[in-house]
Amino acid sequence: MKRNILILTIITLLLVAACSLVPQQPEGPAPASSGGQASSGGEAAAPAGSGLSADAAAIAQARGLSPADVTAALKTFMPSGKHDDYVLFASGGHSGQIFAIGVPSMRLLKTIAVFTPEPWQGWGFGAGNEVLDEGDVNGKQIRWADTHHPGLSETAGDYDGQFIFINDKANARVGVVDLRDFETKQIVKNPVAVMDHGGTFVTPNTEYVVEGGQYSAPLGWDYAPLSEYNEKYRGHVTFWKFDREKGRIDKTQSFAIELPPYWQDLCDAGKLASDGWVFCNSLNTERATGGVEKGNPPFEAGASQNDTDYLHIFNWKKAEEVFKAGKFDMIKDFPVISIKTAVEEGILYLAPEPKSPHGVDVTPDGKFMTVAGKLDPHVTIYSFEKIQKAIAAKKWDTDDYGIPVLPLDDVKEAQVELGLGPLHTVYDNQGYGYTSLFLDSAVARWSLGGDFADKHPEEPWTLVSKIPVQYNIGHIAAAEGDTVSPDGNYVVALNKWAIDRFQNVGPLLPQNFQLIDIANTGDNMQVIYDMPIGMGEPHYAQMIKADKLKPWEVYPEIGWDPESQSVSPNAVKPGEEKVVRNGKNVEVFMTVVRSHYTPEHVEIEQGDHVIWHLTNIERAYDATHGFSIPAYNINLSLEPGEHQTVEFDADVPGVFSYYCTEFCSALHLEMTGYFLVKPSGSQASVE
Repeated sequence: MKRNILILTIITLLLVAACSLVPQQPEGPAPASSGGQASSGGEAAAPAGSGLSADAAAIAQARGLSPADVTAALKTFMPSGKHDDYVLFASGGHSGQIFAIGVPSMRLLKTIAVFTPEPWQGWGFGAGNEVLDEGDVNGKQIRWADTHHPGLSETAGDYDGQFIFINDKANARVGVVDLRDFETKQIVKNPVAVMDHGGTFVTPNTEYVVEGGQYSAPLGWDYAPLSEYNEKYRGHVTFWKFDREKGRIDKTQSFAIELPPYWQDLCDAGKLASDGWVFCNSLNTERATGGVEKGNPPFEAGASQNDTDYLHIFNWKKAEEVFKAGKFDMIKDFPVISIKTAVEEGILYLAPEPKSPHGVDVTPDGKFMTVAGKLDPHVTIYSFEKIQKAIAAKKWDTDDYGIPVLPLDDVKEAQVELGLGPLHTVYDNQGYGYTSLFLDSAVARWSLGGDFADKHPEEPWTLVSKIPVQYNIGHIAAAEGDTVSPDGNYVVALNKWAIDRFQNVGPLLPQNFQLIDIANTGDNMQVIYDMPIGMGEPHYAQMIKADKLKPWEVYPEIGWDPESQSVSPNAVKPGEEKVVRNGKNVEVFMTVVRSHYTPEHVEIEQGDHVIWHLTNIERAYDATHGFSIPAYNINLSLEPGEHQTVEFDADVPGVFSYYCTEFCSALHLEMTGYFLVKPSGSQASVE
């Protein structure tokens, strides 16, 4: 109790202090009051004469808080009942899931279950099993994933808040999540690739979900020795056709493009000026195959010898035409456009790029592509107009696979020296790019040229400022920063290491998301929040305006099946509950409501096959119920209106109390029933 009073006192004092520290602003984030990062105790605490009340100043003094710390706290504090301006969707890394995080509060709002069973939501414990089964590999059950790059659906190059896609690097799979209920509807396994990395990015109207490869291998899971690497190992990029009306990837209208055995990496779709094109970077154009145990150079040396790697440039609309014309080969019953056809049809081009790149990012107007090479201190900016002129001029060399290589000087617009280890770039509404610097552990702000030059006071294509982050930043996200109309306001640094940021919880440390205020131009950025993520290694995130999301509060109708997004034919209405036996098959039709199940007794015989239909008939917001049967690995979350069906064999005899796993009412503990499984050969009768 005393702790709660203290917390309320501190919050009240901080809010009072805000009146003195921060001038009144319109809705939205306040501009940063000072550059650099919020202190962690090294700066002088705020004196009583700084505008804080005496009590607030005493608290700041006792905790070692600077004025910048107090300002940061006010910018991110979200009172109960107030909602965030943005939602950040971050990959869950080894958890196999997606995280939804409010911004600026940085509150974790939800874990979206995708590739990995998640018990709170019952995902994989009775619900979602059929979707998870879609991701099995060659008949082998796969129940973990390494999720990397979530991609929000777009309309005309802007996030539309309808769907989000996520890739599984480890197994070359793509998950489809419907943002009406934040649940996974489909998992697609790539039949030609063992693994991927460059997914999942969408074309401007979500015509296709783009999945790029990573480490080269024979397509279609075939075997070939490493001695035949150049001849039989290949890369790929896959274009998954998305049917927005059905909310599913249409595998029958999808195709891949065969690529050389370079390691293709991240991709980004062109927009506006470059609509119809996709850009993917690559590494290991050396085609190194490692083998230190045999005296060969290790991968990190062998794959980093060349001065440049290759930017892959695809005309996806032309590729679509070629696919529809039937000009492809079939690999594992999946259409693949060969390198030869891609070259002949003008689908594929290459351009040199900085060595060991890890990101290609298209500017909001679609006129420029930014590429960062981890082993080059610059970002290189490519001009789409110059790329088109170089293609038209046909003045090129070819690589060993006959693909045109456009001269770097003919397609390059500018280079900007930023620092050590540049990786990924996002954009704001003030004409700036923001690039993560892995080795510098910093975010660099730099000025764009072209039509963006009038938006900022600096010279085009110049470094403006850098802000340190803790530590080893990988990806970076900005508010709507991957769209045709970025918002600015915030950047999130996705840092790989935390070290001294948080309480020690053992050798395995959390990742650290840091929220950066970028509302002002020039050298005026501020880190305003540190958020530990202790559920995997998130890699990438996209941040959408919260008001673009239109999720349901309850399912549209009672008996709603989330997988089909329609009323289930097995939905149960009050008064129609029953248990039906047909030989060894038993069907249970059950309603769920506060604070009871109907029926409350289900009696069967060992060996019966049970099909259990459950319908939550609640219509009240947040009236969720659970359903669990001990010993049978069944646990469901039934949201208001939801219907689920589970099937299992009653192979364990005994008396089991099924019960509600969601605390739902004052009589929650009484929400239970008996599942009686009569042992085989028993003389007891089933009532």
